Amino acid sequence: MTGERAERPEQAGHDAALLIVGGDVVTMSPRREVVTGATVAVAGGRIAAIGPAATLRKDFPGAAELDAGGCVVIPGLINAHQHTTADPLVRSMIPDDIDSQEAIFDWIVPLHGKVTGDDDELSATLTAAESLLRGVTTILEPGTVAHPLRVAAGLRAAGIRGRVGRWGWDTPGALHALPAAETLALQEETVRALPPGGTVTGWVTLVGHDLASDELFTGAAELAERLEVGLTWHISPGEADVHAYARRAGRRPVLHFEQLGVLGPRLVLGHAVWLDDAELDALVGTRTAVASCPGAYLRLGQGYSRAGRHAELVRRGGRVALGCDSHNAGDVPDLLRAAWLLAALERDRDVRPVLRADQVFALATIDGAAAVGLGDLVGSIEVGKAADLVVLDTGDPVWAPRGDLATHLVWGAPSHTVRDVLVDGQVVVRDRRITTVDLEALSEEARARSAALLRRTGIDVPHRWQALSAEEYIQGVRG
Repeated sequence: MTGERAERPEQAGHDAALLIVGGDVVTMSPRREVVTGATVAVAGGRIAAIGPAATLRKDFPGAAELDAGGCVVIPGLINAHQHTTADPLVRSMIPDDIDSQEAIFDWIVPLHGKVTGDDDELSATLTAAESLLRGVTTILEPGTVAHPLRVAAGLRAAGIRGRVGRWGWDTPGALHALPAAETLALQEETVRALPPGGTVTGWVTLVGHDLASDELFTGAAELAERLEVGLTWHISPGEADVHAYARRAGRRPVLHFEQLGVLGPRLVLGHAVWLDDAELDALVGTRTAVASCPGAYLRLGQGYSRAGRHAELVRRGGRVALGCDSHNAGDVPDLLRAAWLLAALERDRDVRPVLRADQVFALATIDGAAAVGLGDLVGSIEVGKAADLVVLDTGDPVWAPRGDLATHLVWGAPSHTVRDVLVDGQVVVRDRRITTVDLEALSEEARARSAALLRRTGIDVPHRWQALSAEEYIQGVRG
């Protein structure tokens, strides 16, 4: 996929709604300029101009201003793999001493079987709000089980840019599984219900792994091509898929996809950690993208440090983006933390040349946007692109003193310094507070819905530390 159809057909004129004044602008343009003390003019949801404040005030008279003096302004971050449903309601409740299969099949699958549309919309809204507060302005939701339009509504309410699809698979007996033709019909229905033109639009999303027939894989690729959208599915976060495809087809998963003819620039493969040389060649040769979620591989113990080849894919010119996966895996949708983790994992492997901080930050911005087909729209601060912008407050001690910007953005862990965020020219975070939703009310509702969902599912959350009231504590001390 070379890029989605433009979301806003109009050109930004000189009716600027906002000037972001005085920041050091990390453009992530092809020349990677940092424009110091710059002002960014926003009009019609697009970046209209970049230059000195005095000049742009004359060119855009009467525009509102957002003071970014002394701050660092970066492009909105791109999270290429972020689940938003069910998992946020059991945040940090899944034990960390169980394997990934137990976490998925004893926890997440039963929970997904009991969630309601209200649960999913709330979860999506919370995930979007949390993401925005960490500078993430675009989420690729790689499949929600039962309520994709409610998820889209939740993302839209928070004000984030999103790509959403209905999770599809056709394995007989699996939860929500349907025959391939019915699955594809629902995929198309979802994409058509979320057409190009808004910030939240539809994609084709399969579960992947070994839970889709060849008919479904090929049908999904053809559907995405016909509808001119992207598609994504999961493969090989651990060794299980490698063994499954050896039994199923006598070849490794990515080579099987290549044989089916479904690889290509529209496809984003979630994970693809366990690859051999031939699979790596196939991804590079077909320009198939990979969404790397290092936090998930560490949280679930899936062996990235032994098998991961995402840095090699980057070095060979492959298409790679970063993701945070889900709240049962990464626990927090913090893309700068994901960048830190990938850089650290690759640094520790001591493979030369190393994956530098500037390369990793590009995966979180312009290269990640290009990998998911949005490079013409977001990922850099350039005239004509969507005004998805993040202002980082350099008054925080983490910025004192300021080092090399690329190194600081990846190794300095500055996501907590996000002060202001714009998506499509709209201010959705101002002075560290989300402007679009009542976060306190959402959090209170989440606590109630979490308890109800756990009751319906029959899951008891283990607690390793005993909770006592103050009175019980005193009695215990005295007794």
